[in-house]
Amino acid sequence: MSDEIDVSALRDRVLAGGEITPAEALGILAKAPRAAFHEAAHVITERLASRSFDFCAIVSARQGRCGEDCKWCAQSAYWRTGCESHGWIGADDCAAAAIAAAADGAQRIGIVTSGRGQTDRQIEEIVAALRTITARSRIGLCASLGLLTEAQLVRLKEAGLTRIHCNLETAPSRFGALCTTHRPEDKFATLRAAKRLGFRICCGGIIGMGETDEQLVEFAFALKEVGPDSIPVNILHPIPGTPLAHVRPLDIERILDAIALLRFVNPRPSLRFAGGRRDLTDDEARRCLHVGINAGIAGPLLTTPGAIYADDRALAQESGYAVLPRSA
Repeated sequence: MSDEIDVSALRDRVLAGGEITPAEALGILAKAPRAAFHEAAHVITERLASRSFDFCAIVSARQGRCGEDCKWCAQSAYWRTGCESHGWIGADDCAAAAIAAAADGAQRIGIVTSGRGQTDRQIEEIVAALRTITARSRIGLCASLGLLTEAQLVRLKEAGLTRIHCNLETAPSRFGALCTTHRPEDKFATLRAAKRLGFRICCGGIIGMGETDEQLVEFAFALKEVGPDSIPVNILHPIPGTPLAHVRPLDIERILDAIALLRFVNPRPSLRFAGGRRDLTDDEARRCLHVGINAGIAGPLLTTPGAIYADDRALAQESGYAVLPRSA
């Protein structure tokens, strides 16, 4: 490979509807001037991604005591983290969280449950919550429920669910070093079934878990294979008690590189601030918005601090985005 990386030519190819290759993506990370790389990603974002900034919110509807061994997660029963645990909170509490999120400026609410997947009884609890939210609010409906069967997805769709969240988390080749109790193939199966049924897809992951350049590129192209509408970009917030507790947090330049790469490979989906946003300064967040972030998650997260609506609304508007209005 030549020492010269023509970032503008690769940018123009993407703008014209073409694609870069994994080898070219790796070359950008290894050799491209950072300012040129980040500015090229900014142009792609301006031209191809939505200029309307929308917010999601989540409600932790069942938390902790998870039987999966994900090394980043405070909710895993394998680790001693002091994570608060609670069972199913009920349809009324889910609806109350949705109403509060809509008032704060969220366009959709995600019902999130710990665990590998759902029993049929648990699916019926979620169905009841979805119907209660729909009766009381116009907020959009999403859910993050782990691994699901097609029959369960059909039941959720009948209850009004329109979006499914299931993160790949990292490069498939890296995943087994971070979780052994399920596989990337299991996630792909849920995502493929959801797409067949017409769900919109929210699928992203966590950067900063020790991935190499090659694995970051692999992750970006794995997401491209999924074809999500929204890509949550979590930045590892090391949690005491987890095996990743002592991982050194990413510096801002690596975060910007990751966002820019995701934008080159996935030019149209929303790149969404998610976990780790509160670890950034406002100036760092502005730089992320410039390079490719064009959506957010705000309000309470699961086990780490979430973004503040007013802060990110103001930053998005400063960056030239039209912030979508509150849903009632």
